[in-house]
Amino acid sequence: MDDETFPQELADAIVGVQRLLRRRLRAGLTVPRLRGGEAELLRLVGTRPGIGVSEAAKELMLAGNSVSTLVNRLVKEGYLIRETDPADRRAARLRLTEAAEVRLRDWRARRALLVERQVARLDAADREALRAALPALRTLAVQLQQEPEVPQEEDPS
Repeated sequence: MDDETFPQELADAIVGVQRLLRRRLRAGLTVPRLRGGEAELLRLVGTRPGIGVSEAAKELMLAGNSVSTLVNRLVKEGYLIRETDPADRRAARLRLTEAAEVRLRDWRARRALLVERQVARLDAADREALRAALPALRTLAVQLQQEPEVPQEEDPS
């Protein structure tokens, strides 16, 4: 793999792993599937309880009205609690319900088990290469989060 093809191959590998994780985890669902944005919002609220809707929209890089729609759906489904912000009565703060916490814990446990099983099948050199790549992948994620949004051509995904 040369420097010219590396970025595309890395992106393809990351997308492929993520897609296959989602597919495998969906197979074991006993509850209705969440849409991508719903799952992302629940994970965000789980890591940042009390986050506001506009802050969540910024963090998820979605329009505020899109996040409001997600919030309304998740409140109706019993996964989010929307509370009035005491500092600004016009704003809302979001928290997970117990049902959402259970669902996220179950999802994380099933994901960890799936990855653990597959990583165990790799040879020692590949396992070590993945372990060594984690800091760089985390840095890449932070950089992507900080990347200013620039209008691009339509994404085919």
